[in-house]
Amino acid sequence: MDKAPEAFRTISEVADELEVPKHVLRFWEAKFAHLKPMKRGGGRRYYRPEDVALLRGIRFLLYSDGYTIRGVQKILREHGPRFVMDYRRMADVDDQDEAMAAAHEIPDVAAEAAQSGGTVAREPDETARLTPQKLSAVLDEIETCYRVLSSVKD
Repeated sequence: MDKAPEAFRTISEVADELEVPKHVLRFWEAKFAHLKPMKRGGGRRYYRPEDVALLRGIRFLLYSDGYTIRGVQKILREHGPRFVMDYRRMADVDDQDEAMAAAHEIPDVAAEAAQSGGTVAREPDETARLTPQKLSAVLDEIETCYRVLSSVKD
């Protein structure tokens, strides 16, 4: 018998749905303060629909996006549980899933350089443009490093 979407779920039901062991759900409760399933006598857990949605988001961030426990804790702290729930829901949509994968792609510069004979030409990123202030700060840092290395050498 299927439960209504708004029905509470036991830890076994949630573990089966998310394809994670029950001890992982208990561990996540200890690591993520936003996870607070209702507990009945004897410590039996009942997960609300919001708890299950949050768990789905946490599972997605950890297993699909490769975040660490600390990384997900930081996201929860900075953006809140609603963001994690919505993040997972966005990933359920095929079009958005592909867009998110493209946005999370990390270029393999070493492989590209090896294929092209050692250098990779890239279009300059607008946010990465060097301003005179940035160049001056970099130059100051290089000069400081040079002085430190020179003093150690002598």
